[in-house]
Amino acid sequence: MARVRLTAGLFLSAVLVGLLLIQPNRPSAVTWQALTMKPLELPVLLFGALALGRWITVPAAVVATVLILLSTLKFADLAAYEAFGRSFDPVVDMNLVPAGFRLLSGSIGVPATAAAAAFVVIALVLLGWLVFAGLRSWGRAGARLPSGGRYAAATLSAAFVALSAADVRAALQEGVQWNPPGTAFSARTAILEGRGILRSQAALEEFHAAAEADPWQEREGGFARLDGRDIVIVFIESYGRAAYDNPLYAPRHGETVQQGEIALARTGLAARSGWLTSPVIGGRSWLAHGTLASGLELGDQRRYGAMLTSPRRTLFDIANDAGYHTLAVAPAIVLPWPEGPQFGFREILDADDLGYAGLPFNWVTMPDQYTLAAFERLAPRDAPLLAEIALISSHAPWTPVAEMVPWDDVGDGSIFDEMATAGPTPREVWSDRDSIRDHYGRSLDYSLQAVLSWAALSRESAPLIVVLGDHQAAATISQDGGMDVPVHLIGPPEVLAFFDGWNWSEGLTPAGELPVWPMSAFRDRFLAATSGPGEDRS
Repeated sequence: MARVRLTAGLFLSAVLVGLLLIQPNRPSAVTWQALTMKPLELPVLLFGALALGRWITVPAAVVATVLILLSTLKFADLAAYEAFGRSFDPVVDMNLVPAGFRLLSGSIGVPATAAAAAFVVIALVLLGWLVFAGLRSWGRAGARLPSGGRYAAATLSAAFVALSAADVRAALQEGVQWNPPGTAFSARTAILEGRGILRSQAALEEFHAAAEADPWQEREGGFARLDGRDIVIVFIESYGRAAYDNPLYAPRHGETVQQGEIALARTGLAARSGWLTSPVIGGRSWLAHGTLASGLELGDQRRYGAMLTSPRRTLFDIANDAGYHTLAVAPAIVLPWPEGPQFGFREILDADDLGYAGLPFNWVTMPDQYTLAAFERLAPRDAPLLAEIALISSHAPWTPVAEMVPWDDVGDGSIFDEMATAGPTPREVWSDRDSIRDHYGRSLDYSLQAVLSWAALSRESAPLIVVLGDHQAAATISQDGGMDVPVHLIGPPEVLAFFDGWNWSEGLTPAGELPVWPMSAFRDRFLAATSGPGEDRS
């Protein structure tokens, strides 16, 4: 019986280690076929444990720790691919952990989120202990072997090390064909993670150099052609090319922009539209905001931080020097935001400052129509204004979906209370992918209605309005359009004439074949178009 228990224990520990080694790190690889993978590292570890015998304790602890860390990184990769279409970078993405905790807390509550986090930690610790105990049991089994048996195990372990190394080298070199009887997937993943860390560090050094080479460091005349006209930049959350290309969203969106064009024309306004490529997808909107403002590609948090501490001048820095009052309207900010002044904002209106007295829409603190109405009420009028408004009604979890009310009835926001308590819960919406996509489409349509209705309001002097998406929704939601987002210029025709050289489409629907600019190109081109007569306006 003891021998049966020992054999069963060795078998189960081998299965556990094998499953960790073949654990996928991309959603597309999460299939039953993954179970057929033959990890070359498994015989390395098992035969190595047999060879070490009673000396296995410390190596087993090291291997268990490494496997659990690698498994955690694979889970992080799965989540990052699902949300952002890329792998997780431990150098620059650690800030996503507390951000994800806050987002989940807004959807299911702090106690449930804390319980889930505790469960994950406990599960990882337990898993690590099981791996350690399993390898130690193999070492104890090896201690019972004669010396010849342990030498044979060591030889086999070394042979599989050679096979694993050859597989890794072949996988990392283009054009090399190598078909061993298995794959060293986890070893390859660990090496790629290490390479990624080194590359991230190198990219940061390059970014610091680029940030210091700012063509607008000493130039003047920004926005001079606008003659003090207000500029308002409006980011719409998760507004991407899929709104035009995906038949799930295009019909509803097309009708909304058509009605928006009619409303704008009634107040004498026109629109031009184009495409930008966002540096992100599925989340981390602040990186898109920073990219647009700085003219630098901010694909991760480290580059964002480097930009804030570099000499690079943002649109808002340049506007401050030109006599503009710079303002951020940020209904999603409920915590201190020390980076705001570094970004160039003279004033920040966060969630508390906007005076919303209604109920929140789950994570969304207030509906977009209220945010825009509050901006009209609170924005200073003693100087030309450059404002950035970050709207959030089209942010996950996309329930409840707000509806438009007459602008005169917005008041303190309590009119939205009935909407805020209607509709399914986030858990109900997110239990079905079709339901998620439907609610996303409706939420985005509400945001577009709010922006276009607000843009068409009668004013003594119409501002130049830039409306754009920050990024596409996650790939499982958008399903089309890559990382492109639409961008619209809205204003009087004589002001939009400054942008004739851009060759953008007339109206609110950008032609599909238009050249797509990187979002980082917008700052310099916008400044060139609106600068003094002597500047290049190409």
